[in-house]
Amino acid sequence: MRHAFAGGLILAGLVLQVMRLAGLPVALPVVSVAFWLAVGLLWPDLKRGNRRQATILAGLGVTLLLAAALFHDAEIAWIHLLDGNSYVVAMLVGVSFIGLIGTRQGHAPPPGSALTGRRGTASTWLGVHLLGAILNLSTVFMVGDRLRRHGEMSLPQLLALNRGLSSAALWSPFFASMGVVMTLAPQMNYATILAFGLPLGLAAGTLSLLDLSRRFDLDTVAGYSLSPRSLLMPVAMASLVMLFHYGLTPWLSIVSIITFLLPGVALASNLPRGPRWTLQRVRGHALERLPAMRGEISLFLCAGLLTQGLSAYITAATGSEWQLFEHFAAPQAVASFLAIVASAVVGLHPIIGVSVLASMLELSGDRQTLFAFIALAAWAVGTSVGPLSGINLSLQGRYGVSGTRMMRHNLGYAAALSALVVAGIVLMDAWL
Repeated sequence: MRHAFAGGLILAGLVLQVMRLAGLPVALPVVSVAFWLAVGLLWPDLKRGNRRQATILAGLGVTLLLAAALFHDAEIAWIHLLDGNSYVVAMLVGVSFIGLIGTRQGHAPPPGSALTGRRGTASTWLGVHLLGAILNLSTVFMVGDRLRRHGEMSLPQLLALNRGLSSAALWSPFFASMGVVMTLAPQMNYATILAFGLPLGLAAGTLSLLDLSRRFDLDTVAGYSLSPRSLLMPVAMASLVMLFHYGLTPWLSIVSIITFLLPGVALASNLPRGPRWTLQRVRGHALERLPAMRGEISLFLCAGLLTQGLSAYITAATGSEWQLFEHFAAPQAVASFLAIVASAVVGLHPIIGVSVLASMLELSGDRQTLFAFIALAAWAVGTSVGPLSGINLSLQGRYGVSGTRMMRHNLGYAAALSALVVAGIVLMDAWL
């Protein structure tokens, strides 16, 4: 009953947010309260590590807000206390509905002889990267379960899954990372991010293949057979988002468009089988999939609360005059990127570093684009190497590989990709 009620609240939060986007008089705090109540109900089911991180984030956020109000007489908008990252959570919930389009088998290529060797590993990385750019973490399970049919998962396969998904954060508009960054830097230029992030993502794939080929014998390692049919849905969804963003609803952000578009497409794809069928699938999604998102939802909401607390306290204590950097250019961006990656290695999710950095900066125009780039790059590198990142925790839970082992085997890859990111930061700073 508790899980069902929590799933209903998460679904209600999404519906209320879509109503807001449609112009109906729904206040954002109502959306936020629905999500927070769901987290409260699901709190006992959170993994210990997630619960500890969420508690620390929320506790720090509330402490800083109280300190700003009590010691600096700051006026806190308490009614909006819980609103941090609600937009992102709504987008994450909306993206989850992609699982209602067809079936998992429908996304996979027809059965056949498995690819092996370098070609198979490259196909695994590319499949997870392209499909994951739309389907997010669910792609890892879709591809990983298919690979497991050929035997126990090997370390090269797990590393290909990890790196293929995490590197999509560099450019995909459907990733939670992009949702967070667009909220923190609303003036960022996505075309510039794509121009730098997509080549960097392909470079990450090349680095992965070279590294895995050098360190492992890939001759018998099975790969994922990527087919044109499996790419049809991701390409169609990306095209629809771009159509709405540049044509039909240019006043809405990409985060907002994804929030209503993906659930809408999912419902439309099920309606030909009848309203009852569609209702059953939505009900099943709300009862099973949405409560399973408790880790992501709690982390994003609590990180948003921390960001609000940091911003309020810094503004109150410094009179809006203090900033971490007087000028945000390549040297400052490189230092920020490396600091966030280092925090991920010791166990903090990149969203924490990104949120803390944003609360200490006051950026405008092209500086927001530079900030967005280093935030996305830090997310891509940090989630690949961080032992407590969502992708590594998921691989541990599903396939039994420890996050620490994944971290050790990703350190060299992370260092090489970081060097390319630093070069990209210098080039972008000169470009902007």
